[in-house]
Amino acid sequence: MKKKLIAAILTGVMVFSMTACGGSSADTASNEAESTTTEAESTEDAAEAESTEDAAEAESTEESEAEENTETAGTAAEISTVTEGKLTVATSPDFAPYEFYAVDDEGTPQLAGFDIALAGYIADYLGLELEVVPVDFDGVLMELQTKSVDLGLAGLSPDPKRESIMDFSDIYYEGGQSFVCTQANKDKFTSLEDTNNAEYEIGAQTGSIQVDLAQTNSPDADIIQLTKVTDIVAELLAGKLDGAYIETAVAESYAKNYPELCVVLDVPYDGAEGSAVGISKDNTALKDAVNEAIKSAIDSGKMDEFVATANEQASGEIIEGLLED
Repeated sequence: MKKKLIAAILTGVMVFSMTACGGSSADTASNEAESTTTEAESTEDAAEAESTEDAAEAESTEESEAEENTETAGTAAEISTVTEGKLTVATSPDFAPYEFYAVDDEGTPQLAGFDIALAGYIADYLGLELEVVPVDFDGVLMELQTKSVDLGLAGLSPDPKRESIMDFSDIYYEGGQSFVCTQANKDKFTSLEDTNNAEYEIGAQTGSIQVDLAQTNSPDADIIQLTKVTDIVAELLAGKLDGAYIETAVAESYAKNYPELCVVLDVPYDGAEGSAVGISKDNTALKDAVNEAIKSAIDSGKMDEFVATANEQASGEIIEGLLED
């Protein structure tokens, strides 16, 4: 009887012990499961937050780009041009370092010069495609007068006499005027008064302010007007001209390429000293936009880069004048 009672008690103790051990294992598993679930939820929340942040950043970038594109598109939409979507620019490529043809290593001539670089900058700034029309200098004036082009970039000085046929932008390059001759003749010209001699033939480019300078400073001389600066230089080198009036930067460029030439005198000019963009008359929106682009090019230092590059290119192999000539 005692043995049966003891056995029953031992059996009860074993059952109780097993029940107690079983309960502890379940609780631990439950806690581990809850911990794992919490960690998963935390990781999921973090991933979701990161994804939301990335999405917000991407959306912000897209909005910024959209605003920028809208602003450029809006600028282009407000401007009226000769050909929709294009900025048509007339230039006279005989005026290094303003505009000329630089010959590359393969012998191919490419339009170059800081006027050409500025034209490209303005077109990009306005969100338009650039189209360049090479013509003689007087052709630039004619193209603007007939409104066949939007802009003229040819080292134009904002001469008041031209205001009836075009508008002018702000000055984008400060220049000057010079009197040029050959090294053999430089002793003849110690002052501008020396150029005023009836025996001299003095050259100047047709339609340019240099013609006015020649008529002002050398009224008694025989003033020969030629279409291209290249023709003037050729006549100087051939001894057919005694001297010529040429824009300073251009004169210095020619003197580098032709050591026989000499820039002997600075020529005062009462008008605006420097070059401006010729703009199709009464296109106010285009004029305002061009002035904004010029300011941006100057403030950013791009204009200085354009001038430096053009001067470097002009010291190499170049072609000045229209290719068909």
